[in-house]
Amino acid sequence: MTCKRGKASPDSHTKLRLFADSGGYCQNPDCNENLFLNIGEADFHIAEMAHIISAGEKGPRSKEITKEQKGEFSNLILLCPNCHTKIDKAEDEFPEELIKKWKREHSQKINSLFNIKPFDSRGKTRKAILPLLNENKTIFNIYGPMTDERFNPESEMPKTWLLKIQSSILPNNRKILKILDKNYHLLHDEEMAVFEKFRQHVLDFESRHLNNEEINGVQFPSQMNKILAD
Repeated sequence: MTCKRGKASPDSHTKLRLFADSGGYCQNPDCNENLFLNIGEADFHIAEMAHIISAGEKGPRSKEITKEQKGEFSNLILLCPNCHTKIDKAEDEFPEELIKKWKREHSQKINSLFNIKPFDSRGKTRKAILPLLNENKTIFNIYGPMTDERFNPESEMPKTWLLKIQSSILPNNRKILKILDKNYHLLHDEEMAVFEKFRQHVLDFESRHLNNEEINGVQFPSQMNKILAD
């Protein structure tokens, strides 16, 4: 998920937001290709960030906007390589309005799949996020970097851990954020602080595992396991 277009290139935050908005799938509604793959021993993604208004002056759907505007979230869509090529090679068939419609409706579909809705009690909200927290914790305990397998140089566990991050932990984290953002009013003041720390943990975790940034990010706040518990 790289882009080298100078000032028209998205920053790290925009890249992460684009991934979250896509849910890990091509945003062309006629495609919906899974962008994170595991084939044999290889774990990789095929995601490509496509400019809706071309990054260049004479590219597909070119328009007079600044380079910075071309690198903004609103001008980007996440696609598989085939769809990226199609919209750029046959630009008359894929106008700006159509591609933005794809993106908007894909985002709505992801929210629907996630079943993001307001709840009328703290208990119901906790019930919605608890399975996600538990799944992440189980994956970390079995495959994470603190298992005994870290001492085995021939272990395949690091590859499995990366796959689990991409296929489960990252989507789970984003769903937790969406649910709690939708029900933020139910949190106590101290829980709001814990939640915001969790948000930073999610962003740092994504930066490390999607943008390959070598950072010592915010650790998972253990208080998240008890959020909305009373």
